[in-house]
Amino acid sequence: ATGASMSGRRLDGSVGGRGRVHRPALRRGRTCRRSGPISLGALGADEVDGIGVARLRDAALEAATLGSEVVGDAIDKPVEVETKMNATDLVTKTDKNTEDAILKYLRREFPDHMILGEEGGYVGNPDSDFLWCIDPLDGTTNFAHSFPSFATSVGLLYKGQVVAGSVVEFTGGPKCWGTRTYAAGRGLGATCNGDAIHVSDRSTVQESLLVTGFGYDHGEAWAMNMEFFKHFTDVSRGVRRLGSAAVDLCQVALGITESYHEFYLKPWDVCAGVLMVEESGGKVTTLQGDDYTVFSKSMIASNGKVHGEMLHHMKPKVETLSVASELRDLWFVPDGYEVCL
Repeated sequence: ATGASMSGRRLDGSVGGRGRVHRPALRRGRTCRRSGPISLGALGADEVDGIGVARLRDAALEAATLGSEVVGDAIDKPVEVETKMNATDLVTKTDKNTEDAILKYLRREFPDHMILGEEGGYVGNPDSDFLWCIDPLDGTTNFAHSFPSFATSVGLLYKGQVVAGSVVEFTGGPKCWGTRTYAAGRGLGATCNGDAIHVSDRSTVQESLLVTGFGYDHGEAWAMNMEFFKHFTDVSRGVRRLGSAAVDLCQVALGITESYHEFYLKPWDVCAGVLMVEESGGKVTTLQGDDYTVFSKSMIASNGKVHGEMLHHMKPKVETLSVASELRDLWFVPDGYEVCL
């Protein structure tokens, strides 16, 4: 925000006082193979373990809305910024206060579920098949500068598959702030401000507007994505880098952009947004063309029509990376949690 106060204090990457915290996050759960989507409960296609998908979607919407109210109250006010793993990886009191508000709601409504928050780590029932993934403020740097690309994101997994989610995107900018509120339930479609949404029908990269992102690890994959950025800038209508994965995914779902790709995203970054894309008719895989889970280390989400053309260029190059095999490993899987691929 204008006149923001910048603090140079460095955090150690973990936040105490919220239960069990697991960092660094490695693949520690169990995986299983499935021939199709997980059945949404034995009691009917609209339920997951006896809980209605519509109820889970509405709970995600309520949680994201509660969180966004905390963010909204802090917009355009002085921001005390701290750093996490490096000088560009920021966290604010608003991140923490927002996550606390969401946690309070979810732990009251679903006391037997497990929750993963970006700031607080894992809390709740470690034996649950349900895992809520919370990003209280996706795009913290944008928020700190009043740049309108940040969001509150709440998604829910059941055995590793996203079944419900909501994202509140902040739009506009100083003097004209607004929001887009997205919600989706598995099999129920996706909405923005209550209206059904669908991906675009553009069928070639040449007529597409693309989005990517660059994380804090400036290694081999980061360098390759820089090359992808240059290539697709030449062959498409443009490539944008907005700085919020949740927003990027929702804008693919809304039909504003045709494709979004990035390496090393975290479950809280993408959980809700992935469902928005899928429920609006889009497609999500890894950059190696494999089935995607929110614990995967690479992603491409698209309207489905340009997916093959995008992968045709990127997949062979990703396979040449020295980390290509490691990219197929999962990360940030809780101890003992089963992920069905």
